[in-house]
Amino acid sequence: MNTMMIICNAAKPEVMTSFATPEAWQWLLQFCIIAIGLLAGNILRRKVPFLRKSLIPSALLGGALLLCLKAIPGMRENIVDKQAMEIITYHALGLGFVALALKNNKIESKSSTMTVIETGTLTASTYLIQAIVGLGATILLFYFGKHIFYASGLLLPMGYGQGPGQALNFGTIYTGQAALQGIDFAGADFGLAIAAIGFIVGSVIGVIYLNILRKKGIISVQEMEERQTNTLDDYQSEDDIPDSESIDKLSIQICLVLMVYFFVYLFVNWIQGMDLGDFGTNTLKPMLWGFNFLFGTLFGVIVKFIMNKFKKVKLMSREYANNYLLNRISGFCFDVMIVAGTAAISFTDLRQFVLPLIIVCTLGAIATFWYLRAASKHLYPTYQNEGFLSMFGMLTGTASNGMILLREIDPKFETPAANNLVLQTFPAIVLGFPIMLILGYAPQSFEATLITFGVVTVLFFVMAGFIFRKKFFKRK
Repeated sequence: MNTMMIICNAAKPEVMTSFATPEAWQWLLQFCIIAIGLLAGNILRRKVPFLRKSLIPSALLGGALLLCLKAIPGMRENIVDKQAMEIITYHALGLGFVALALKNNKIESKSSTMTVIETGTLTASTYLIQAIVGLGATILLFYFGKHIFYASGLLLPMGYGQGPGQALNFGTIYTGQAALQGIDFAGADFGLAIAAIGFIVGSVIGVIYLNILRKKGIISVQEMEERQTNTLDDYQSEDDIPDSESIDKLSIQICLVLMVYFFVYLFVNWIQGMDLGDFGTNTLKPMLWGFNFLFGTLFGVIVKFIMNKFKKVKLMSREYANNYLLNRISGFCFDVMIVAGTAAISFTDLRQFVLPLIIVCTLGAIATFWYLRAASKHLYPTYQNEGFLSMFGMLTGTASNGMILLREIDPKFETPAANNLVLQTFPAIVLGFPIMLILGYAPQSFEATLITFGVVTVLFFVMAGFIFRKKFFKRK
């Protein structure tokens, strides 16, 4: 009897939830605002010729529209919630990577193993040259009395090379480290602004470069109609689960993604409770939540491996992970990430950092363009323009930007450039993970930043030496 009373009492909440209050709608409204921004950005890109030719992503235009909306008095507080946008950006990054990791990639590779490794090394070394340029600029600005956090230049490879999600993650970490040292620094806004500028740099400079090559007669930009290219075979294979039985096919994909992301939470939360010593407590633990995308990739691969094993031993007869739908989920997550990340920027907090922001982004664009151009000529002698445009788009925006630029001159992906972009992910993650640990060490003190500057410089020359080794050791 007593047990039944406890259960009954537990089932009756003391306070009824009211759905007629703004609080009950707050989070859903933020997603509605993101959706409206994304749709409006897509309309702008479709209807305004200049924007369409610029190749600027619709998601970035949508985020820019929300930024303009925030400038209207009262809108910043009542419509676009900065904290909500930052949280959405953070989780959209992790969920997008989980969806990609769950895919069963069956790529008919046109790229050799060595080319893939070299491309992954090129990605990691570009992070390093961006770190060197950005950090060198902010160290000098700090030394000569400008009001900027000395380690903030390291947000350049996060914004340009990794995108809004990682720019926000590390920017938040840097804000906290700067505050501990009595320095006022809007790290999240600084990082998100770099990411937004990176999309513009990749798109606009990429288009300018394409037009220069076309006027010189070096390439001919091939038109490609925007039509539905997917077939029924892309969506449904022989072993796939049906569209709808007791549960919808899309629901299965979303549940798989959320299940893996739940594993990420449990894993990171478990590590947070461990004793990892001074370095682990001061450097590693604060960064772990920022590595949600890496852990998401790891657990996604593990779950995919287990599911494939279950199929081999006949414990599972259907293919539950659907590549087409997982692609759509990851695309949705990354579009949401870009809109929310751009909308989360606060120009009020950025006002005192405008000059450092311009200097860091300009030097970063020049260094990235110069380095990738030189490396592409060396690594991809038969398709150097395709290789350069794909890498430049990715390393100033996202992989989608690289693919968009590549399609302008290689619409059918006849060169290995597209394959390089996809397959380089694993070696780039392996080489990039230690770099991210170093970036977490830098903001702890000015001396730590100088040490980090030296380490990233050495690492860059090691990786660049591997990329250009044939040129350096060429027999005369």
